[in-house]
Amino acid sequence: MYSVSSDGEGHEASQRKIPPASSMLWVRNLRRFIGSGAGLGSEALMELETKRILLDIFKEKQQKSAEAGTIPSFYKKACSRIFVKPEEGSISQRVQRLAKYRFLKKQSDLLLNADDLDAMWVCLRENCVIDDATGAEKMNYEDFCHIASVCTEQIGPKCRRFFSPSNFMKFEKDEQGRIAILPFYLYVMRTVSLTQARIDMSELDEDSDGFLQPHEMEAYIRGLIPNLAQLRDMPSGFSAMYCRIAAQKFFFFCDPHRRGLPKLHINTYSFIVVMFCITVKESEEEVTDNEQAENWFSLTSAQRICDMFIALDKDSSQSLSKQELREYADGTLTEIIIERVFDEHVQRGKSGGSSREMDFDSFLDFVLALENKDTPEGLTYLFRCLDLQGRGYLTTADIHSLFRDVHQKWIEGGNYELCIEDVRDEIWDMVKPADPLRITLADLLACKQGGTVASMLIDVRGFWAHDNRENLLQEEEEPEEES
Repeated sequence: MYSVSSDGEGHEASQRKIPPASSMLWVRNLRRFIGSGAGLGSEALMELETKRILLDIFKEKQQKSAEAGTIPSFYKKACSRIFVKPEEGSISQRVQRLAKYRFLKKQSDLLLNADDLDAMWVCLRENCVIDDATGAEKMNYEDFCHIASVCTEQIGPKCRRFFSPSNFMKFEKDEQGRIAILPFYLYVMRTVSLTQARIDMSELDEDSDGFLQPHEMEAYIRGLIPNLAQLRDMPSGFSAMYCRIAAQKFFFFCDPHRRGLPKLHINTYSFIVVMFCITVKESEEEVTDNEQAENWFSLTSAQRICDMFIALDKDSSQSLSKQELREYADGTLTEIIIERVFDEHVQRGKSGGSSREMDFDSFLDFVLALENKDTPEGLTYLFRCLDLQGRGYLTTADIHSLFRDVHQKWIEGGNYELCIEDVRDEIWDMVKPADPLRITLADLLACKQGGTVASMLIDVRGFWAHDNRENLLQEEEEPEEES
């Protein structure tokens, strides 16, 4: 509180009015002095100039934003930064490639090489204990930590990340809390292999967009061939065709919409593991002809696909017409399914017109779908063909129309007469759709018999196999009983 004197001077002072600042002479003079810029130092003048420039920029942005309507200007700039790639041969592109090369090299240097993996295996075996009951080599957590220290001393700190407590907990433990060393070592090898695969694929990603195009994937597979025992002696002229066939399976299962194969897609590396585990075999290991033919990545399978395409291509046009494709699988596919395959999965030629022909890549997708009908990707390919009206579901009328051609081929083959309605009802009982009036792709996938249903509707041989499934199952069991 303010104190007030007893003689009333405080009260008079409180009633006295203070004149406004603008009316004071010294204020007016100071404003004129500053406004002219006279008497100010260089720093003060620079600050005033900066404020003026910033104010002009702010007003200009406000004006542009008003002219742009509801889309703010920063949105356009952000989009241009994301989608505009550096020009070919520009400095920014060379800087980007150099940075990418150094980053990938650094990541590769952090990986364990073959000598490091061998040294780790030796450390694991020398410091583990033998299970008296099973004879398996195991280690408890104390052994695990001790081995981590030994490996770090002999190999270096780059192996330390594999010996974390969370990694130890990933493996199955016995009653004494021990884990087997072999699963752990295989885990380390698999992690190193998959990481190296990511690095190799990233090096082939020319535009650094995070996706691999078909020619980039083929180049990756071409680099693997010298390290694969069964492919090492492949004829040089067949190498490009093999890479094309092998890469097509990756794209069929991992990129059905052909948007470019993501490098970090987990399914991609699952297939790579299959390629290493099945195709990479020692030369002395015996492999049956059936195993070779069923393995898409084997040389035998690739040659089989090429021979099949050449045999169907009667006019040597390097593409198949509908008439030529009808001869596939000895002509057991129905007429309607051939028409639907061309409608849904074969693009029109550049010359236009109603005529279409299936190129080699489309033929590979076709074969992959028929040979993998039980997979979601294969069944999705076929469901588009079965969906005659493109409505996303099948009705009883669709089933009747699809099976009519199968029935005709069935009778022409000299088989007994059957009722189409009975087969339709059997299919409905097999699928058990959520909606009793329609069958969707989700229903076919959920019933676990979608591949069988598709075979029954598109291939007379597939229907024959279903009709004789009990006899075929008995024939498969008989050799096992004799042995």
